[in-house]
Amino acid sequence: MTKQVYVIGHRNPDTDSIASAIAYAELKRRTGHRHVAAAMAGEPNPQTRYILDRLGIEAPTYLADVHPKVRDILKRQPVTASAEMPLKEALELFYANTIRVLPVVDADGAPLGLVSLLRLSEKYLVAGTDRKRGIDASLRSLAACLDGTFLAGGADEGVEHLHLFIGAMLEESFSGRIEGYDPATLLIMTGDRQSIHQSAIERGARLLVVTGGFGIDDDLLARAKAKGVTVLSTPHDTATAAWLARLATPLSRFVEAKFEKIGVAEPMEHLRLKLLHSGEPAVIAVEEDGTIAGVATKSSLLSPIPYALILVDHNELGQSVPGAEAVEILEVIDHHKLGNPPTNQPITFMAAPVGSTCTVVASLYREGGVEPDQKMAALLLAGILSDTVILKSPTTTGRDRELVAWLEERSGLDHVTFGKDIFSACGGFSAHGTPEKAIRSDFKHFTAGETLFGVGQVEVVGFDEFRELKETLRETLKAVKAADRLDLAGLMVTDIYTETTLFLAEGKNELAHLMGYPQLEPHLYELKGVMSRKKQMVPHLLKVLGKL
Repeated sequence: MTKQVYVIGHRNPDTDSIASAIAYAELKRRTGHRHVAAAMAGEPNPQTRYILDRLGIEAPTYLADVHPKVRDILKRQPVTASAEMPLKEALELFYANTIRVLPVVDADGAPLGLVSLLRLSEKYLVAGTDRKRGIDASLRSLAACLDGTFLAGGADEGVEHLHLFIGAMLEESFSGRIEGYDPATLLIMTGDRQSIHQSAIERGARLLVVTGGFGIDDDLLARAKAKGVTVLSTPHDTATAAWLARLATPLSRFVEAKFEKIGVAEPMEHLRLKLLHSGEPAVIAVEEDGTIAGVATKSSLLSPIPYALILVDHNELGQSVPGAEAVEILEVIDHHKLGNPPTNQPITFMAAPVGSTCTVVASLYREGGVEPDQKMAALLLAGILSDTVILKSPTTTGRDRELVAWLEERSGLDHVTFGKDIFSACGGFSAHGTPEKAIRSDFKHFTAGETLFGVGQVEVVGFDEFRELKETLRETLKAVKAADRLDLAGLMVTDIYTETTLFLAEGKNELAHLMGYPQLEPHLYELKGVMSRKKQMVPHLLKVLGKL
């Protein structure tokens, strides 16, 4: 099975995250990996949307989560049966398809219950009350299972409860055996024994089955028709016919109406719990419209997940798309500190100390001798300019500048002009719509010992808009802190021209004593020369929080 591979960045993706995912997926496809696609773990922020629209590039597939779902391990087109199907045909389905459970469905394909081979054998083979003689079947089903021909009477559809007697003895002895039974429930089976034929007809038996392909005397046949006795001739011998008659019982008599059911969109973990703790041999999976999608058994839990991930612009599960811990991770392409999870197999892991993941991806294009087209070169350039704030961030390295020059040639864009267009078009808070969207557009979680904190960042041109929204932003930041159960929530408001950040903090009030930067007012600090969350803000907070 060929897995679908998704190249995906972190939650609340920024331009570098989405651009590197798109560009690396394209590189993988151009180097022979067909089943690779870009994905994103959140909606593009206004800056990223502007870049994608300007370049005419579609946004990647949005994946809200990658928790394995029931549909991911389900074999579609299940073998099913109707409630009216005779047991004989059901057993043929069990044998032909090597299955242990058979779902029974209605005319619309909705499940009515399950028939398991184990439970069926318990019911069918173990003699219980009336099990030795009782047969529940319609005359039509009996005729079909016996390959029989009606000599008198017809193929009634209704299921009847019949008592089977084999006429393999003298008529006198046989008559004694059927005494006490309602003639309307008698199914008498015999070969060419005329005395038994006559006895059955005279008593008004419900059905006389003549085995061996024999018929009955014309006078007796006329008498049977007159008395309403159905006569059926079967080519099988008596022993075979008696066995086949029992298999004429419809599946409705064996269906377990109480069964476990699960939707195809439910997490696989829910299926695991049902299979391990319900005591049922299988769980029926249903589509959204209630029709059957497939049958899951414990062996289904061993089926491989049909997709895998390549992580870009992050390597920590806390920042990954929900469910990443349950999916195979094939590669990591990043430029952040290590916090990666263990993997079962060796993987490609690249974490370079550069200003942007797009720098790493562009290097892979160049080193592999793959020329990016104009759009892809522009997208990679945008990712680098965004993450390095037009090469002004202290995270900027010589390698970033080198790759920017290489991408300028291939995109036909001047990096300074392009960078100013990016930040001018989508800078500030108004582009995000709401204060919460602005804060969460690029908000990441971190840990310092037992302290959990989060830091968002918004690039602006001047602080006028921030000062107008400051109190609203503080209240919103307080709500984000509570919702994410953080000890500290902070927002970096970075002016790309003055290269200064105003840091709004909520929580850990004692921070003011150790912050080391001027406090303009309660909860607000001025950090001149600070532009990078990764290289300046977070390391500083880790040190300060460590002292607290």
